Amino acid sequence: MLKTPVVIVNFKTYPQSVGERAVELAKTIAEVAKEEGISVAVAPQNLDLYRVASQVDIPVLAQHVDSIAPGAHTGWLIAETLKATGAIGSLINHSEHQIQSEEIEQVVKRLRELELTSVVCAKDPEVCKKVAAFRPDMVAVEPPELIGTGRAVSKVKPEVVSDAVKLVHEVNPDVRVLCGAGITSGEDTRIALELGAEGVLLASSVVKATDPRAAMLDVAKGITLK
Repeated sequence: MLKTPVVIVNFKTYPQSVGERAVELAKTIAEVAKEEGISVAVAPQNLDLYRVASQVDIPVLAQHVDSIAPGAHTGWLIAETLKATGAIGSLINHSEHQIQSEEIEQVVKRLRELELTSVVCAKDPEVCKKVAAFRPDMVAVEPPELIGTGRAVSKVKPEVVSDAVKLVHEVNPDVRVLCGAGITSGEDTRIALELGAEGVLLASSVVKATDPRAAMLDVAKGITLK
C-alpha cells in the first residue's frame, strides 16, 4: 500500500526513461523523496520493472496489467509476473491505455487477490465515482485534455478535483483520490492537496525536464510546505 500524500511519476515511453536511464531517474526521484521526507512511486515501462525495482527502495508500479490468469496467453502481462518483478501494483486505465469498465473491475480484483495496489485513472469525477465501486486502492482523476500541457488541473479546473473527492468518498471513503494532468510545480501539488486529493500523478514535467532533480524537488515542496 502506498503511503499518502504521494507523488507518482509515470515514465511513459519517453526516451529519457528507458533501460538504465529509467534506473537513474528512479534513483534521483528516490533521493529527493528521502531528503524531503515524502512518499513517492515510479511507473516505468513493463520491460524495465525488474531493472528498476531491484535497484531502488521506493515503490514501483506497472503502467498496465491485464486481468487474465496464468496460462497460454502470449504477449499479455499477468499480475503474478508483475509481483515477481518486485512491483507493488499497477496503474489501470490511463487515458493513453484505456480499457472497458468490466476489465477495470477484473484487474482491480486480481491485484487485490495478490495483495497488490491498484491505481485507476479516470477522465472525470463521474468516471471516478463509477470505478470507486470496484474498490481500488486509489483513483486518479486526469482530464485528458490537460495531460502534458503544463496547465495543472488543480488550477485550471479545481472543481474536477474537489468533485472527484466528494463523489468517490460517497461511494467508498476508503478509496484515496489523486489528481493528475498538467501538474508541474509544488504550487500545483499544494493546491491539489488543499482540494482534498491525497497526491498527484505526473510524467513529463519530471521525466522530460532538463534537470529532473530540480523538477522533482519543486513538486515535492508542494507536499512538505502544504
